[in-house]
Amino acid sequence: MDIPERKDLLGANLQGADLIEANLRGANLRGANLQGTDLIEANLEEANLLGANLQGADLIEANLRGANLQGTDLRGANLQGANLQGANLQGANLQGANLKEANLKESNLENANFRGANLQEANLQAADIFYADLTEANLPGANLQEADLSEAKLEGANLERAKLEGAKLEGANLERANLKRAFLMDAKLEGANLRGAKLEGAHLLEAHLERADLIDADLSKALLINTHLEGADLFKAHLEGTILLGAQLSDANLKGSINLSLDQLSKVKTLYNAKLDDKLLTPLKKKYPALFEVPD
Repeated sequence: MDIPERKDLLGANLQGADLIEANLRGANLRGANLQGTDLIEANLEEANLLGANLQGADLIEANLRGANLQGTDLRGANLQGANLQGANLQGANLQGANLKEANLKESNLENANFRGANLQEANLQAADIFYADLTEANLPGANLQEADLSEAKLEGANLERAKLEGAKLEGANLERANLKRAFLMDAKLEGANLRGAKLEGAHLLEAHLERADLIDADLSKALLINTHLEGADLFKAHLEGTILLGAQLSDANLKGSINLSLDQLSKVKTLYNAKLDDKLLTPLKKKYPALFEVPD
């Protein structure tokens, strides 16, 4: 179906229509009803879909590059493989939507609702996702490099093997999130809630976790090389085989940490003002007193 470019379809009722491969480039679909509409491989580049109803729509491999989807209802929509690069999805509702392998690079996802959405292997590189709700979302293998997830809700989200290098996650809620083998090098997680998070084998080299809540988190075999953990709470954190080489642990709480050894702590950069169980504190102060001095 070929519709002239810049077609004005303001408020149009296209519910359930067959628009497979339709050319809607630059069309005005503001407030349109596209509920359950078949838009497979449709061209909606730079289209205006502000406030449109796309609930349950089929948008597999559709082109939505640069489209305005602000406040759009995309609950349960199928956007697998869709191109949403640079699109505006601010405040959009994508609860339960399928975005597997979708391209959301540099898109605006501020305050968007992705609760329970499937974003497996999706490209979210450099996207603005702050204040977004990704509770229980599925993001294994997703590319979130340099993405801004400040204050985002990621409670119970699956981020296994996700690429989060340089991502901003300050104040984000990652309680019980699955971050196994995730790549978090140089990620900004200051003040983040990682309570009970699964971080086994995660790469956290030079990551910033100052004042982070890591109570009961599993960091077994994680790489925390030169990682900033100043003021972090690691009470009852699982640290078996965790590499802490050069880690900065001043003012950190390590009391009750599980499977934490003298050998691991001997390789950190500083333990100034850190809280430790006596069984570790006493021999450490005796053998490595410099670790407790005021850091440079």
